[in-house]
Amino acid sequence: MAASNGPDRVLAYISWPSAPLIESLVRSALNTVPILETTDAAPASDFNGRIVQWATYDNIDHDLIHAHPSYTLSSSYVFRKALIRKHYLSRSIYAYLVKHPESPLCAAVPRTWELEISFADELEDMWSDELWDLGEAMEHDSDAWWILKPGMADRGMGIRLFDNKETLQDIFEEFDDDSDEDGDRDDDDTAVVTSQLRHFVIQEYIDSPLLFDPREVPLGDREPPSVNALEGHKFHLRVYCVASGALRVYLYRRILALFSSKPYAPPKIADDEDGTLVDLSAHLTNTSLQAHRGEEGVRLFDELIGCHILSGEGAGRMLTAEHVQNIQDQCADALAEVFRAALETPVHFQPVPNAFELFGVDFLVSHEKSSDFQVKLLEINAEPAIELTGPRLTWILEDLFKSIAEVAIRPFVSQQQEYAAEWKVGDTRHHLRKCLDTEIRDAASW
Repeated sequence: MAASNGPDRVLAYISWPSAPLIESLVRSALNTVPILETTDAAPASDFNGRIVQWATYDNIDHDLIHAHPSYTLSSSYVFRKALIRKHYLSRSIYAYLVKHPESPLCAAVPRTWELEISFADELEDMWSDELWDLGEAMEHDSDAWWILKPGMADRGMGIRLFDNKETLQDIFEEFDDDSDEDGDRDDDDTAVVTSQLRHFVIQEYIDSPLLFDPREVPLGDREPPSVNALEGHKFHLRVYCVASGALRVYLYRRILALFSSKPYAPPKIADDEDGTLVDLSAHLTNTSLQAHRGEEGVRLFDELIGCHILSGEGAGRMLTAEHVQNIQDQCADALAEVFRAALETPVHFQPVPNAFELFGVDFLVSHEKSSDFQVKLLEINAEPAIELTGPRLTWILEDLFKSIAEVAIRPFVSQQQEYAAEWKVGDTRHHLRKCLDTEIRDAASW
């Protein structure tokens, strides 16, 4: 690559072999900026021009990012475990809150414990060490429930609910049994092999979720149910977040609400053979586990304005635009703080000026009092499964990718950085709300 004369030629390398929708969105977005050429072949190291790599993480030439920072832009940071791995995320947030106890993350993150375990028989010793205070919490609140999540799995894999030590032991023994059955998981779509994952987190289960009935926003020609027939469903917010350079963070204002398949009810042990399983269909809102439902459980959060609140002391009231704005404000504040926390663990998060990335961030909204809503950060996903949004709302994805092109691609192509100088935190452009604008100490050396 000729890195001395800064030629005007720009090549966009696009590669999404297992995500045709994303590839289509990328190509459409690039049509809005002056990219001169596109290719699905990896760029040659001696290409005489600037290169935009908008591709899946595994197909990006990450060495190129570091070798030619002025002439290469890529759609992923190389190191971002502090965000996308649940146990790393928990660790970075914990360390950050020790230093910043006033942070809004104190209220926006459920209590979390980490554990590294390969086999079920290791759990017993953990109750006197890393899980000691969890055991204490169980003894003091016998009605509380807890949620187990693998640190490196996604799409709902390995998630389990439990309310006591014995049930957690049974869960890990179940995972051990699954690993001995040569892949036969008894049709359990969420089973995992403990010895392959090792890292888990345990979080307090939020038992006061904000509830709506998605049928109040009917699809197609359907009629909404009568008020008396409404059933409260749990949901989580899918917030798309764009990080650019080193470092600006944006929240995409068009937020999705992803609903569970069954009406919400407090967790309880199902009447199965061993008496340890909990029916997760009323509790898990992951669209990957409900692909058979199509778009049934997906709504724009804004579409819920005017819908009846079916939870808390405020049941019967309606969601207002002011409620939605307040919740979005909380999401924006939490996102800014999460990235600040990740920046304080530079081994596992290293933003660079010539990269950007799209994340899917999941929040639950807790509703404990008549008018108090509190967002709870669940997880952050790299390369989120946007195809599960469904055809009805594909237009918001089209706008999202065009917005990414405006804030990340166009400044690189035009060699202008006016967005960074004029766009203030809290302001919105291209449907993106800027949440964080900071300069990493070593960024100027690039």
